Amino acid sequence: MATPYQTDPFYGRGGLFKSNKNRDSAAAPEVYHGDDKAKVEHISDTSLEAATTTPSSTRRREAPPLVRDLAPEERARLEGNLVRKIDLRLLPTLITMYLMNYLDRNNIAAARLAGLEDELNLTGTQYLTAVSILFVGYILMQVPSNLFLNKIGKPAIYLPTVMVIWGIISAATAAAETFGGLIAIRFFLGFVEAAYFPGCLFFLSSWYTRKELGFRTAILYSGSLMSGAFSGLITAGITSGMDGKRGLRAWRWLFIIEGVITIVIAFIAIFILPNFPRTTSWLTEEERQLAVWRLDEDIGEDDWAGSQNQTFFYGMKLAFADIKMWVLMVLLFCFVASGTVTNLFPTIVKTLGYGNIHSLLLTVPPYVLGVITTFLNSWHADRTGERYFHITLPLYFAVAAFIIAAATIKTAPRYLAMMLMIPGVYTGYVVALAWISNTLPRPPAKRAAALAAINAVSNASSIYASYMYPDGAGPRYVVAMSVNCVTASIAIIAATVLRFILIHLNKKLDRGEVVEGAVAVGEAVPGEAAKKGFRFVL
Repeated sequence: MATPYQTDPFYGRGGLFKSNKNRDSAAAPEVYHGDDKAKVEHISDTSLEAATTTPSSTRRREAPPLVRDLAPEERARLEGNLVRKIDLRLLPTLITMYLMNYLDRNNIAAARLAGLEDELNLTGTQYLTAVSILFVGYILMQVPSNLFLNKIGKPAIYLPTVMVIWGIISAATAAAETFGGLIAIRFFLGFVEAAYFPGCLFFLSSWYTRKELGFRTAILYSGSLMSGAFSGLITAGITSGMDGKRGLRAWRWLFIIEGVITIVIAFIAIFILPNFPRTTSWLTEEERQLAVWRLDEDIGEDDWAGSQNQTFFYGMKLAFADIKMWVLMVLLFCFVASGTVTNLFPTIVKTLGYGNIHSLLLTVPPYVLGVITTFLNSWHADRTGERYFHITLPLYFAVAAFIIAAATIKTAPRYLAMMLMIPGVYTGYVVALAWISNTLPRPPAKRAAALAAINAVSNASSIYASYMYPDGAGPRYVVAMSVNCVTASIAIIAATVLRFILIHLNKKLDRGEVVEGAVAVGEAVPGEAAKKGFRFVL
């Protein structure tokens, strides 16, 4: 029987190559120029499924020709080079884009110290409403956006396009003259920005194996933590040097400058980002086959193969029927609820009693520490293949930080608490994000729906959280810190519940029982999954 590699157009007519030693004499494969998904969209899921060695129903999956004939040492060398190539192409661009995503979303906190609240005559809770309203639009768009991205398979165009739009909207904030205008701009900013982060998580999970994903997710999320540091520095510089220039207050310059930078970066990203491994022109044919196969090998199923398999409602149905998604949703909701302290972090730091410029500068060290601990924790989580303790241990520091902040008004202990809040929450948060894709790996439509739904619901906490930080509640913010402490504790409980669920499911897999949502094991499963069977990451 002919193998898929002899008939599948992805590998060329008659198969790409028979073996390494006759590559030069093999018929030339069909070449696709550019990230032209239309030319490969008709590839079915069987294009990387193995041929049957017998006419029976038992099918054995085989590596594509260029991968199958590699010696183990050569395979390891080529895969290492491939991962480095992917890293260099994806990560710097995605980090920079996410830095601007977070900066444009949260620069209103720094703008408050640069005169926004005074010039627009915001009273009572109006400023807090302006902070919160963004997350209403943010929540509404996440699931539809991720499912649409999975359907079209064009992240290289889709993500930069939405970035251009949100950059324009962010810059337009400088034109706000009333509370109503500010609210409208903030709502639509959240609506458009919603596409980026869950889209990036799905994008990364379509390029990296499970053991690689945690650290890459941390690298991506470092963009948000760096934005917190940069926001304080940028706002301090603009406030001290541009306030009143051309008749504009510093906060207006803040939105204009950051919005323009966002638009420029987005246009550059269009020419750098790839789509999915199957449709990427800057990979060689050997690299493309290896990029697709190693994901297949990691899980036991092919990933994104064509838009005809990526229906909106099918992915949602699979995700919402899985109890693991709901536990992950509680876990991530509580993480984000605890981390909402960052929404008003400059205001909280100002309660230490320093001036605006010094307060903005004091916001930088906690974010820098957060970047360092996030990198180290995620790197170790990927290196050891462990998730639970890398998620929960940092949360104990967060709980301690919230207790200290609510219990004292002394400057030194309170700033120590502020130094621990951000690392305590976000060090484990990025590992929890990777745990979503580890726990709900396939099919892609399910993973895309789960990532978006979890991220959307988790950000719902940002709608109410701002109201826990009224001016009169400072400097201890007892209610807010107490709520943050409770949600951090619930996150620990949710992670523990999920760990027990996954242990139970792995034991069922050990016994050879069928587990809903787990990739089948046996002769049809390639690579590592064939050797030891698919197991959930704990």
